[in-house]
Amino acid sequence: MTFLSILFALLFEQLKPLRADNPVYEAVRALAARMEAWFNAGQSKNGRLAWYLVIVGLTLPTAIVYWVCLRVSPLLALAWNVLIVYLTLGFRHYSHYFTSIQLALNAGDEATARTLLAEWTKQDTVGLDPSEISRIAVERALVSTHRNVFGVFFWFLLPLGPACAVMYRVSEYLARAWNEPEHMQNEAFGKYASKAFYWLDWVPVRLTAVAFAVVGNFEDAIYAWRNFAGRWHDESIGIILSVGGGAMGVRLGGVEQAAGMVAEGAAAALASDAEVLPGEESSVRTLQSTVGLVWRALLLWMLLLLLLSMAVWVG
Repeated sequence: MTFLSILFALLFEQLKPLRADNPVYEAVRALAARMEAWFNAGQSKNGRLAWYLVIVGLTLPTAIVYWVCLRVSPLLALAWNVLIVYLTLGFRHYSHYFTSIQLALNAGDEATARTLLAEWTKQDTVGLDPSEISRIAVERALVSTHRNVFGVFFWFLLPLGPACAVMYRVSEYLARAWNEPEHMQNEAFGKYASKAFYWLDWVPVRLTAVAFAVVGNFEDAIYAWRNFAGRWHDESIGIILSVGGGAMGVRLGGVEQAAGMVAEGAAAALASDAEVLPGEESSVRTLQSTVGLVWRALLLWMLLLLLLSMAVWVG
């Protein structure tokens, strides 16, 4: 049932991608904003209480509905699984930006590519050259693919899969919503949400890295993982980008970016771009390489899931 749920959800998403501003997502955003307004008293313990209330409030009903569906009919449980995976996956939420940037760069339209990248990343892209545009687009795509696809896969495989998938995606959103906005960056309220997502993502991020390494240049990917992943301030992002870049033979993370992303004490050791990450500079071709890497990793996950499902069925 798990394999079929993911397969059908992926097919539905390819046929009818879920809009990023759909009512379900808007409801979660409104709930997170309301909980922050109600509980944010400037202390971490308030954020911890709000986090648990949001997570339990969304995952418990999902688990109850799944249990009821399972008791009524396996087909009904399958339909519920497909719906939840469809809602929690985000494979097509960003792909239109990535594809449009790729087409713009191939046509030599750097201005359009910069505009699309700014809309996607909410960053200032003025003055970026094609190499920088490609690098940032690849970095965002790799991290988004992990959090919106492979991380969901891992948690959906666990008991009460739909509830676990909802827990992961909501936790990922809370870690962003309660920490990344300018007015929240120095608040203690979001610290627990960030820590909780780190531990929920600890295993999935490493499995995604292994998948990138297996379907790419394994030796370079493992070398980059061992020697460069720890230089990012965000360990999870460091693993994904170092392994993804190593798997494609591309350098991800520029000098100015590394200075803000490496751990304290490591910045002094970064004397040049070559010391940040090995590989070639990003280019328009890197975008196509990224598409190939992601699809190969997705096929690897699906193959392993199929084999696991067959083993369970035979057993």
